[in-house]
Amino acid sequence: MSIATAQAHHSARVPGEAGIWIFIAGDLLAFTLFFVLIALGNGDQPQVFARGRASLDVGLGVANTLLLLTGSWLVAAGVETSRKGAGRVASRYFLAGAACGLGFVANKFIEWSHLIRLGASPQTDDFYMFFFVFTGIHLFHVLLGTVYMLVLSRACAKRPAGPERDRFVECGGLFWHLVDLLWIVLFALLYLI
Repeated sequence: MSIATAQAHHSARVPGEAGIWIFIAGDLLAFTLFFVLIALGNGDQPQVFARGRASLDVGLGVANTLLLLTGSWLVAAGVETSRKGAGRVASRYFLAGAACGLGFVANKFIEWSHLIRLGASPQTDDFYMFFFVFTGIHLFHVLLGTVYMLVLSRACAKRPAGPERDRFVECGGLFWHLVDLLWIVLFALLYLI
């Protein structure tokens, strides 16, 4: 297949599989409910949320945002490189994306540890309940995405290029971008607004 034919093939279809799109839609729906709950809580208890927000380290939140955005760039580069048949190069992109995910996890544990030492917990008030529960659910997504990036790294290094690998790689990329998008909204709602 020529490069032009391969590019036409990829641009003529929706990336990934139908199942990943159903999963993304369901996850977006669930997180939309989380976002609404945070916004309502902020409206009902502005002093509690302002006090909780002031205890957060915005620098760690920014660092986590940059880690996920960098990870998204690396994953997008890995998907594109994989589509071009350069599996070993794509493998390194996915491995670097997984490293960004691990950096996020480490930062989140540093942040949680600091807050717990200050006496904050999900039982403290509604802000911390939302913060720990929803960032915890998001952290689980980051962990899943990080494992998927490691699997993609291995798959690109070992599996031959082709439509099956392309779909597998695209599903991983779509999931990682979902994780990134969810964090950006959580970061804005919990740290900034």
